[in-house]
Amino acid sequence: MISGASKTIVHLDLDSFFVSVERLHNSALNNLPVLVGGTSSRGVVASCSYEARRFGIHSGMPMRMAMQLCPEAIVIKGDSSRYSKYSNIITEIIKEEVPLFEKTSIDEFYADLSGMDRFFGCYKLATEMRDKIIRETGLPISFGLSTNKTVAKVATGEAKPNNRLEVPRGTEKPFLAPLLVRKIPMVGDKTGLLLNRMGIRHIHTLQQMPLPVMEKAMGKNGISLWHKANGVDPSPIVPYQERKSISLERTFQKDTTDVLKLDTLIVAMAESLAFQLRQGNKLTACITVKIRYSDFNTYTLQKRIPYTSNDDKLIDISKELFKKLYERRLLVRLIGLKFSHLVGGGHQINLFEDSAEKIRLYQAMDRMRQRFGSDAVKRAKTLESKSLDRANPFNGMAPVIMAHRRQ
Repeated sequence: MISGASKTIVHLDLDSFFVSVERLHNSALNNLPVLVGGTSSRGVVASCSYEARRFGIHSGMPMRMAMQLCPEAIVIKGDSSRYSKYSNIITEIIKEEVPLFEKTSIDEFYADLSGMDRFFGCYKLATEMRDKIIRETGLPISFGLSTNKTVAKVATGEAKPNNRLEVPRGTEKPFLAPLLVRKIPMVGDKTGLLLNRMGIRHIHTLQQMPLPVMEKAMGKNGISLWHKANGVDPSPIVPYQERKSISLERTFQKDTTDVLKLDTLIVAMAESLAFQLRQGNKLTACITVKIRYSDFNTYTLQKRIPYTSNDDKLIDISKELFKKLYERRLLVRLIGLKFSHLVGGGHQINLFEDSAEKIRLYQAMDRMRQRFGSDAVKRAKTLESKSLDRANPFNGMAPVIMAHRRQ
């Protein structure tokens, strides 16, 4: 079995982050059931307080259902810019304290403390970092410390709310054993149901399953899940590097005034970049359209928008900017589209605006694209456009700032 003996990983997670930030600005919300998310009847819960969770409410639940479970709950639409501000403060604190860390969302971090026990003590370092975050932001935060990312994350979940837990080297397997398999980070509803049908409800049962059986039942995912259940996870910390923008450009082989062709390409670009945002758990707050004419004069127009990764919104605004910028009497040599002012947090902030139906639609579309390629699901308008497929620029690989293709 692979050993994680040389690693010490801490996982930090802010408790009910959106709710906690709202309580900083309104202490009257303390100790009350609070829901942050879409305020309409078709809205979705983005975050909920622990008082609300006692009623069975959880993130991603339709707001209407949440209000049926807890009619006295206080519903807040939320302020994405405020949450991003606090996330950035915490990111800077962690950056000052540790040499290597990974930011997986607006409120969740991993840090590699390997080797620091010889000089300072990893648990002590993690505790002091947590204390500094609480002191400087006033926000509750929990952490789990262990030999790999999986066990550290599970430990954080067991430590919550607002606490800390260390799983010492050599105790990973017995620590995990009594917990439900759904505690393992990669186990969602579909995988959990499959495991339950196999008679696996607790991790100790999964630990005892023959590895070939898991591989036959679930393929490579079964192998990975079995190792994680046994406390083994070689996943590295992906160094944090905040990406400020993503963009696409296309230079035409022959300058054009074909309005339909240009409009179609703008839609395809917006659709492709929006998918990249969601892959990287990112949102954009600024759209820029660029046009270069046949005389090589180049013009740009941008617009600030509420944080989103919603295809429909991004496409509509991109088309609006293009129409304002385009001079119909001139031949176009190049067009480009850029999304900037990016923040972490993924689709969770979109829950302030989107309906449950729209969120499920995007999730289904993205699953198909991840499995079959980004061209697997396209709008009818863009069916004839050439592929704009790109590697995910948020996965630690060198990002593609722009791409030129001739058609």
